[in-house]
Amino acid sequence: MGRYTDPKCRQCRRIGEKLFLKGERCFTPKCAVDRRKNPPGEAVPRRRRSSDWAIQLREKQRARWTYGVLERQFHKYYEMAQEQTGATGDTLLQLLERRLDNAVYRLSFVDSRAQGRQIVGHGHITVNDRVVNIPSYHVALGDTIGWKTTGDTLPQFAQDLTDSIPRRPVPPWLKLDVQNLTGQVDSLPEPTEIDTGIDVRMIVEFYSK
Repeated sequence: MGRYTDPKCRQCRRIGEKLFLKGERCFTPKCAVDRRKNPPGEAVPRRRRSSDWAIQLREKQRARWTYGVLERQFHKYYEMAQEQTGATGDTLLQLLERRLDNAVYRLSFVDSRAQGRQIVGHGHITVNDRVVNIPSYHVALGDTIGWKTTGDTLPQFAQDLTDSIPRRPVPPWLKLDVQNLTGQVDSLPEPTEIDTGIDVRMIVEFYSK
């Protein structure tokens, strides 16, 4: 299965709430969730009770779509979380949060995680002064995230993207240096610091069956 290429707003409508997949557009009246409350394909919402399995599946899809991860890769993260000490669900969320494309988004370098994935993939982001072009790269404690520069000059598109940052609150596990346009991993993300609203317990129950 390839990467999802249909309109991202359909994913938000399927879940029934904003996943903030399109950056600033999600905060405007143009947001599809505000304009069309029904799930895709349903002109009139159906009143029916969702099964436990359906609720668990929806929560897994919410996590996948929020972080832009394919099913195979998401399941791999779950297996990695199982092998580590601590609560599997919390570890899974931490692995997703530590992705480089997400860290770039959290630092307000870009407007969405999808844009972060593109910027990283094109080789515009450095970790500890070395170019990293793998969006799924896991940042570690003490890492410094910055922009690739030509000499001492930041590309114009990067200047436009980072104008008037931070546009969003930076999570406590990251430290943003606005003057130098860099970010440092001060700690590993804690579940209480992650504002996605994902119920990881449901995801663990889904994969436990």
